[in-house]
Amino acid sequence: MAYEATLIIQTGLPISMTCADGAGIEKGAVLALSDPFTAAAHASANQMCAGICNVEKIASDGMTKVSVFRDGIYKVIASGAITVGSPCALSSVANKIKQADSASCSGSQAIGLALETAADGESFLMELRPGAY
Repeated sequence: MAYEATLIIQTGLPISMTCADGAGIEKGAVLALSDPFTAAAHASANQMCAGICNVEKIASDGMTKVSVFRDGIYKVIASGAITVGSPCALSSVANKIKQADSASCSGSQAIGLALETAADGESFLMELRPGAY
């Protein structure tokens, strides 16, 4: 996979969330949230954000839990232009982050806050805070 998020400043501890045994998830993958309290690699725009994967999850390893960060400062990749101070959301490209619009800024669809301005494909710092905007 590509475009995984890189932890720059850890501000809290990861939590354990449910995941599918058959899922393979890279460290730094941006995760989507589903019921009940389940995290999976995100695959489409405006999904609810579970957080960012703390450790690699190997497919079919018998594990149904994954370690997930829900806060911190990360280096991520922009999908489209992003302005400093703007809320961010999941894009249609796995692990890429877009500037949130009014439709993607409600509830857990917001993933965090842009701490830098970025053009499409550039890396930028983002504060991870799912659902905070």
